[in-house]
Amino acid sequence: MNHPQHQPHAYLHSISHRRIDPPAVTAQTSLTQVIDEAFLSYNAGRLREACRLFADKMLADDAVVGLSLAGALTPAGLGISCLAPLVEAGFLDWIVSTGANLYHDTHFALGMDLRQSRPGLDDHRLRENQVIRIYDVIFHYDNLLGTDRFYRTLCRGEAFQKTMGTAEFHHLVGKYISAHEEANGRKGKSLLGTAYRCGVPIFTSSPGDSSIGMNLAALQLEGSALRIDPLRDVNQSAAIVYDAKKTGRSGVFILGGGSPKNFILQTEPQIQEVLGLDESGHDYFLQCTDARPDTGGLSGATPQEAMTWGKVDPDMLPDTVTCYVDSTVALPLITAYALATRKPRKPRRLMDRLAALTQALETEYGARRQKDDAGTAKEEKVDPEAAAEIDRIR
Repeated sequence: MNHPQHQPHAYLHSISHRRIDPPAVTAQTSLTQVIDEAFLSYNAGRLREACRLFADKMLADDAVVGLSLAGALTPAGLGISCLAPLVEAGFLDWIVSTGANLYHDTHFALGMDLRQSRPGLDDHRLRENQVIRIYDVIFHYDNLLGTDRFYRTLCRGEAFQKTMGTAEFHHLVGKYISAHEEANGRKGKSLLGTAYRCGVPIFTSSPGDSSIGMNLAALQLEGSALRIDPLRDVNQSAAIVYDAKKTGRSGVFILGGGSPKNFILQTEPQIQEVLGLDESGHDYFLQCTDARPDTGGLSGATPQEAMTWGKVDPDMLPDTVTCYVDSTVALPLITAYALATRKPRKPRRLMDRLAALTQALETEYGARRQKDDAGTAKEEKVDPEAAAEIDRIR
């Protein structure tokens, strides 16, 4: 092998972080030390990088952090143990969640019982005894009936008889959940209640795809005037990101994948591709997933792939981490690391500013359109040949 004529091992050192020579883990070793000193390679190494990206860069004062939440995390208690503390610390500024996570979060606010068990139970026996199972989490069917009854009763109220986006809907629900928590000595037991108190918007990308949506559909059959407007969500979430990028940076923390992942990332194509406003993509991308990229599914899509859509700033790819680990393992470790190494941030209370941010986005979009010839957006123009082809098809 021919060796280049320069300092020995210079290239080796240039592509490495440090020599692998960790101290021994002892009874006195803290969790942050374990992550920094013992999580060196393979998925542990990516988890260390995830902790540092989140704590050192995404939690900078000028960075707005959005969380996407998929998978049954709140039934496992992670809403109480991790998400509510992160919101209270000012470490999560806005959230996109499945409706199911918010529905099961409500069980805890209402003081309902969810229990640890194990996989491999006799599901026929569970069915006979009206026990619901989510892998190794079990609870009685009464939890579903009681939570359904709570949402139907609450949403029959006058305050809900209007059209809302999901962020506005969850904020209003959170108001009543927060009051219920405080009245019953259960403050901090609900992500919805905590988000309300801290002014953190929570969107649901598929509002009909959960028990909350199912109950709202039943109310519609009763003649309720409550309507959920998902298009409002698209503009409001894009407005949050657009404002964040004008004044600082935007980071996304993705747990799982699915619809919430796409919804939080599509804010950038909405700004750039659809509205035609100048932007370059999210600055920070952190995902915990067990999905593979080679199957073509969204949950396994990498930040490099997202960059081709304009979702991630190409200049910021070094500040992206994909951690192939179960979110129920990663989230408590990332939470503990961030709380131990960063001081709390003042909550941005984006919910209080959501209408103003959306109005600002509308104003900029209107100004952009006015710059186009004849007040028509360039991408909407149809050349004569295309118009003739459309007429022929008709």
